[in-house]
Amino acid sequence: MPLEDLRAALTEIDHQLVELVAERQSIVEQISRHKLDSGRATRDFQREKSVLEGVRQRAMQLGLRPGLAEDIMRLLIESSLTRQEQARVAAEGSGLGQRALVIGGAGQMGNWFSQFLRSQGYEVSIADPQAKSDSAFDVIERWSDHLGNVDLIVVAAPLGATAQILDELAKHRPEALIVDIGSLKSPLRQPLARLVDAGCKVASIHPMFGPDTMLLSGQHVIFVDAGSPEATEEAQRLFASTMAEQFVMGLDEHDRLIAYVLGLSHALNLAFFTALAGSGELVPKLAGMSSTTFNAQLDVAALVARDNPHLYYEIQALNAFGGQALDALVTASEQVRELVVSGDEAGFVELMSAGRRYMAQRE
Repeated sequence: MPLEDLRAALTEIDHQLVELVAERQSIVEQISRHKLDSGRATRDFQREKSVLEGVRQRAMQLGLRPGLAEDIMRLLIESSLTRQEQARVAAEGSGLGQRALVIGGAGQMGNWFSQFLRSQGYEVSIADPQAKSDSAFDVIERWSDHLGNVDLIVVAAPLGATAQILDELAKHRPEALIVDIGSLKSPLRQPLARLVDAGCKVASIHPMFGPDTMLLSGQHVIFVDAGSPEATEEAQRLFASTMAEQFVMGLDEHDRLIAYVLGLSHALNLAFFTALAGSGELVPKLAGMSSTTFNAQLDVAALVARDNPHLYYEIQALNAFGGQALDALVTASEQVRELVVSGDEAGFVELMSAGRRYMAQRE
């Protein structure tokens, strides 16, 4: 068969694949309605396992690489779950008839929350000096003039600005639920306490995902006890329709753990690309001869390098517990260096064995 005919046949198959995906999504929407009507959970892990095993088996029968078939099916499952989750959030409509104000709504996470609240039926307004006139949301200039007209206030500003906003809110004592989404909580300790003392309903949360997140299944939302248990429970209900995993903890515990979850991981990547940049070697040359491990680390480091440096500085500098994780990183690096320089192979092997035992706890 001529090359052009082969390409035409391939294009036809591509179109058929897209049509089948669309047909699959249509069935997914019907399944979603059935789950909503019957009160069944959005995600069925046993069903997913069965589907993936079936796909791998069928791929082997057809001489297709099972991993490729599984990767494609995982993408389709994620897309299906996203649509089902969004449908459930919209259907349960916990925000119907209520108004929300997102202070800092033009930022990336502020915009995510604005979209999320709108999907629940909230009438959303944003207050942000960076907001554009063609924003998809109602933009207000002075948020302090609108506190009596809202049921929910989300503060999605940088940490320094968040502290000032929370202090200002404590003076106004609004009746609305107040929620901050800061990555650290120790810098907000006093403003949060002042809100509680003022009789305000205040909850402090930390969404452990980025603004590009669509599916909340497998994602974590941390709820930090700010001294108002009722407000924390009310904030948790904002995510009740989603598949996000919720954790409740104290302020000090949150920042102590975040020093490792964010502070240590960020610092490791900062050190990684700083060392590479100082080496004088060009990234394309390194990537062209790199290993799987190097490529994976390079991808993560590249994401960190493109992110907001001011936010990353806040996470490192404003965490009262941050020094402990940074000291641990320096000590570990020196330990590895000493084992290599001294030729201590036994010590190096034991270091890796200890790490393997520690990491096995994750499984």
